[in-house]
Amino acid sequence: MKPPRSYRGSGGERGRQDHHPRTPQGGEARGAGGRGERPHGAKPGAPRFGGKPGGKTPSGGRYGSGNHGEPSHGGSGHGGGPRERAQAPHQPRHGEHTLHARLPARTEEAPRHQREQRDQRGGERSGLWLYGIHAVVAALANPQRRLRRLLLTETAEEAIAVRLPRPWAITAERAEREQLDRLLGRDAVHQGAALHADPLVAPPLAQVLERPGPLVVLDQLADPRNVGAILRSAAALGAAAVIVQDRHAPEETGALAKAASGALETLPLLRAVNIARTLVALKAADVLVVGLDAAAAPLAGPALTGRRIAIVLGAEGEGLRRLTRETCDMLAGIAIQGGAQLDSLNVSAACAIALYELGRR
Repeated sequence: MKPPRSYRGSGGERGRQDHHPRTPQGGEARGAGGRGERPHGAKPGAPRFGGKPGGKTPSGGRYGSGNHGEPSHGGSGHGGGPRERAQAPHQPRHGEHTLHARLPARTEEAPRHQREQRDQRGGERSGLWLYGIHAVVAALANPQRRLRRLLLTETAEEAIAVRLPRPWAITAERAEREQLDRLLGRDAVHQGAALHADPLVAPPLAQVLERPGPLVVLDQLADPRNVGAILRSAAALGAAAVIVQDRHAPEETGALAKAASGALETLPLLRAVNIARTLVALKAADVLVVGLDAAAAPLAGPALTGRRIAIVLGAEGEGLRRLTRETCDMLAGIAIQGGAQLDSLNVSAACAIALYELGRR
């Protein structure tokens, strides 16, 4: 954050008025060696340094004014008191205090989603911070993940060593919980572990289709925790990949990786520019595209037998968009026993149930 500028009042520079003695006529005697004084023998009210009253200096300011043409405390820029030449911005001398030194630096933390988005930019802040024991262990074990810095508390280092014996691909640095709280935000459940790394590079769709299992397509699902939970369920239930829309889906962040609990490192997360065209490409690869809709018939029947399936889920509240719905081969729902008291499921729960049903066939 840039340091605050000196406060300037309507009559001059108030942040400096206590450090410049006034002349008997009300002006300010500025600088060393008599700067700002009238030439010897000049009459009161005469312009200083040879200018005419109310005139402009070569730099564009008015005589008798402070910075930016503002009048001094001793008078306006059009007569009525002694005048002085426009000065360059004041530089404090050794031992002199200004408003810059008196204002404390701000220490408020930005919201975590802003910090994570800011960390995507270049320079030392490029990459992202992964946190949580499971997410960090999975990233350390992933040879495709480029690691930058590992911060661990003593307790977290012992817990990670149990799950992933040394040697690790990166040397751990000792950190305290307070340090990680400041780095990640107090709302981040980091468990004493934080890993700075580069985002993963997603494989092409053709390569993903070589993997066995169903696919999951998310149509403008924006909550990173829901996307992370779907990754976790999809990895546990044998899905081949999760596909999201490029512009209307969360970036790869620490919150998403924490919700995925390590699945981000093992299950490909692809980004598609156009979901409808991606569904057409899946259909061309002999994949049956099934859109989940609460009002449709339950997910079952002979049409699912012996076919590879892509489950398509829409955003919570809005569901599938019209074009996405029309591109699907069929719509299916999930039978809910709650009746009128429970007419829908969380999107990550619905995805887990649908994948489980497909796995039972």
